[in-house]
Amino acid sequence: MSLVEIKNLTRRFDDVEAVSQVSLAFDKGMIYGFIGPNGAGKTTTMRILATLDVPTSGDAWVAGHSVIQYPDKVRGRIGYMPDYYGTYAHTDIIDYLEFFGRSYELRGKELRRRIDGVIDFTGLGKIGGKYIDTLSKGMKQRLALARLLLHDPDVLILDEPAAGLDPRARIEFRELLKLLKDEGKAVLISSHILTELSEMVDSCAIIEKGRIVCHGSVDEVRERARHEAGSQFKVTIELLEPLEKAESCLLECPFVRRVFGGERHFTVEIEGSRREAASLLQRLVADGMPILNYRVVESDLEDVFMSLTKGEVQ
Repeated sequence: MSLVEIKNLTRRFDDVEAVSQVSLAFDKGMIYGFIGPNGAGKTTTMRILATLDVPTSGDAWVAGHSVIQYPDKVRGRIGYMPDYYGTYAHTDIIDYLEFFGRSYELRGKELRRRIDGVIDFTGLGKIGGKYIDTLSKGMKQRLALARLLLHDPDVLILDEPAAGLDPRARIEFRELLKLLKDEGKAVLISSHILTELSEMVDSCAIIEKGRIVCHGSVDEVRERARHEAGSQFKVTIELLEPLEKAESCLLECPFVRRVFGGERHFTVEIEGSRREAASLLQRLVADGMPILNYRVVESDLEDVFMSLTKGEVQ
């Protein structure tokens, strides 16, 4: 059994089935991406895994413990960061971490050691005396991460942790997650910033209207998207110099669907496989096109997401 397993999870609210037969699994040392539009069922699934809600049917296990039968055992193995958490007026960082550390029954020197450790890891040492409601969004996210690491959980459940962060804060937060992965943590992360997810996740699941549309490694999901979209590829072409006939020459190729750009730089959508991409290059060279750069572009998670979802909500 994997460290985290979810099987046939269903959650109904009156006549709305927010989550329907969701199954997925991931293990330690993995970052698992959970992708879907607003209202798709991501947060409901994560709340059930965090023992904050109970499924209508199905179950989930953390380290072999059922979230339904043994929620107390599960809570000791997980750290949960919701998509929104309130600030604490007139509470500084140290007081905040001490409060949560005591809630995990940490005391004395051990509590102090844990607080020092998470503060050092998240880079909060220089602002430890500041009140929480004066912190920037990025520093609050670091503090939330420090809080969920206090009891050294095996599984981290992060619901839109990068939402609202500036580019530098997102990059720094992403690097912290990679370090946690290297330490053997299992991370479940949802995000709308799909280009960043594609750079760090090992596997992912796409969910829409409460159902898993596709799951697997990023490469497997990418292949599924290609199949759904009719095996489309993109190539980027850079010419040594502008050429008036370039666009028309590209469009004359039978497996070229669309051409974007102009002058020296073009992006071309190809229907087919890598064989067609190679054939296009041969054809352009034979036609005397002064090609400086020719590159097949792999679909990122945004392309995959758009291919596999319809934008529907519950």
